[in-house]
Amino acid sequence: MSELYSAPWVEAQVASAIEVWNGSVASTAQGGIAYCPKEQGRREKAYDEALLSVERAVKTAPRTRSERIATQERITASFGRFAATALGLEREAVHLLTHDFLPVGTQLARWARRFDPALEISDILQACRNAWTACGLQPLLGERVGITPSILGYSLLYPYSDNYLDCVDVAVEAKLRFSQRFRERLRGEKPPAQDHREAALWRLVKLIEEQYPRADYPQVYASLLAIHRAQEESVAQLKRDNDWDDSAVLRMSCAKGGTSVLADACLARGWLSLEESRFSFEWGALLQLGDDLQDVRDDMERGSMTLFTRAAAQGKPLDRLVIQLLAFSDTVACRMDMLPNGAPVLKQLLRMSWRSLIVNAVSDAHELFSPEFIAATERSSPFRFEFLRTRREKLTSRQGLYAGLFNAFLGGPTSDADTLPPVRLSKGFRPVDARTPAW
Repeated sequence: MSELYSAPWVEAQVASAIEVWNGSVASTAQGGIAYCPKEQGRREKAYDEALLSVERAVKTAPRTRSERIATQERITASFGRFAATALGLEREAVHLLTHDFLPVGTQLARWARRFDPALEISDILQACRNAWTACGLQPLLGERVGITPSILGYSLLYPYSDNYLDCVDVAVEAKLRFSQRFRERLRGEKPPAQDHREAALWRLVKLIEEQYPRADYPQVYASLLAIHRAQEESVAQLKRDNDWDDSAVLRMSCAKGGTSVLADACLARGWLSLEESRFSFEWGALLQLGDDLQDVRDDMERGSMTLFTRAAAQGKPLDRLVIQLLAFSDTVACRMDMLPNGAPVLKQLLRMSWRSLIVNAVSDAHELFSPEFIAATERSSPFRFEFLRTRREKLTSRQGLYAGLFNAFLGGPTSDADTLPPVRLSKGFRPVDARTPAW
């Protein structure tokens, strides 16, 4: 048996994901529901009503536990009404969002603030997005949704590691030195921490080790080393400063994204079958390409290379790439549907979220697409693109609203939510030799 999640294994999965990508060709971006302007207007009204309701709820900071609970209930109810009316979700899907995924974000954010009060709101939101991915994987792997110490630890690695490695103000040599020490810690070695960042990272890795002992869960640590290796290759790419072609850029995106969600999946249960590993890898490639599309403007300013920045720099409309990305998301969704676990409502919600991420990114970077493509894609959005852009600008300028939301959910005296959740072993715990797949 080859080494779990070794470099050759990852290369094989990258090649497979690229093959799926190259085969994801469609003639148009249409798919799903088409919305007429009148229906979009009705949903936009629900959007504004929900936003106004949240603004009213956080206008006065809650001072007591009972006030805080009442404020949280009003905000959750507003979000539920928004999801039902503006997004058109059924009751079961709304319940999944408000009673499973919203509490995951709240619990992670509370513990993150206790772990490091200096963490910025943006850092916590970044960690929450990863935790939601890991917890979205849990039901697909036969587990119930819930934050765990290892998911907390892995999700908070990003603000301390990835953001440092992605920072343009840090020399490549310094990044590589830090990366080498981080790799040693992921391997189980214990080099002394040299600064606050390393001290935090070492503690977060320990959270994972306490839930998943290394001897019993080899896939967990193999997956963590795989994402670390992909990140190192990305940094090394900057050092070489080569003008990579589209195939090399696509390979890097698939490797980084695929190994990231592969690690999420391993931490969600502790072990994966081959099919579960493949699906997780493809989901990660999809999310990375979606993020690349979302960040196309910022990446162009920074000089970062992605499929989308390369096409934009050549003056090409991004129509074809997005059509291909939408088709790719449908292919990944079909692989998800083949998994034996996970309720249909969850799978449909995930499918909808992937498409929404792509469509909203098109709205934001509308000048990079042809007018015909924008008109066609806008009809598949529950909101008009101009509405989305104006509301996004409004929310960006409303830092006080975000601070109020964080205060409503995170402020106040300590409680049982400040303590780590209990370690939860996956169903059907088996000895390591029975859980290690013979691929």
